[in-house]
Amino acid sequence: MDIASNPNLEFRRRLARRKRAGRIFAAVTFAATLIGLIVLAVLLLDVLNKSRGWLDWQFLTSFPSRFPQKAGILSAFAGSLWLVGLTAIFAFPIGVAAAIYLEEYAPQNWVTNLIQINIANLAGVPSIVYGLLGLGIFVRTLMLGRSLLAGALTMSLLILPTIIIASREAMRAVPPSLRHASLALGGTRWQTVWRTVLPMASSGILTGTILALSRAVGETAPLITIGALTYIAFLPENIFSQFTVLPIQIFNWTSRPQADFRNLAAAGIVVLLAVLLTANAIAILLRDRLQKRF
Repeated sequence: MDIASNPNLEFRRRLARRKRAGRIFAAVTFAATLIGLIVLAVLLLDVLNKSRGWLDWQFLTSFPSRFPQKAGILSAFAGSLWLVGLTAIFAFPIGVAAAIYLEEYAPQNWVTNLIQINIANLAGVPSIVYGLLGLGIFVRTLMLGRSLLAGALTMSLLILPTIIIASREAMRAVPPSLRHASLALGGTRWQTVWRTVLPMASSGILTGTILALSRAVGETAPLITIGALTYIAFLPENIFSQFTVLPIQIFNWTSRPQADFRNLAAAGIVVLLAVLLTANAIAILLRDRLQKRF
């Protein structure tokens, strides 16, 4: 029978080819995901195995040392907490405020479009570029030196585009009917944004902030560029103190020739993962509470 005279047969054949292609694509994507999970599991098991016997209370409460048995991660741990806290204080309000202006107040013209394009491009700029910018502006021009303040401002520049983009997308997902209802009831534009748009978009904004701060926790290149130290045997006292962070300390240990320092680096990786997961868990709990409230 000619296919042209039986269109149902041709349709069934096309449908079978599409289903076969869909199954092949699903198998390929599943295999790619499985490979990634297996590699991640192998890396985690290797890190946990090497850190066994080194991750103890003495490691958490001691300063770095040239003797592996006496070395600890206290100064780097405290520096990371200081840096993440200051970065969140600077980047979160500025990023959300910029998103509010661009999404709710900015006129739709070529200037606004240019700003939006540049923000999207800045989100993909390599982190070392932000380190050079921080070195030129905060360390040398503003003469902040190798301080926590300079590091936090540099990391704020790094994560600002991510926070702005995520916040705008979260506010854009709020139905326009809610805005119209608020305005129809006599609310001002700011009251509409503050009492309607932001509460509805809070979960998306916090999710973007979580991802941005997670990137800041693990970044090393910008901090090395601005001159963050690799060896510090004291705790930061204020925002103008010199500092080091967990990724820099881990990098320093991995570059040492002794095998024991690599075990210390593995223990540091476990601490860094614990800090990251704890911060993410707290942020997720806050996000879920806001979702239940609104």
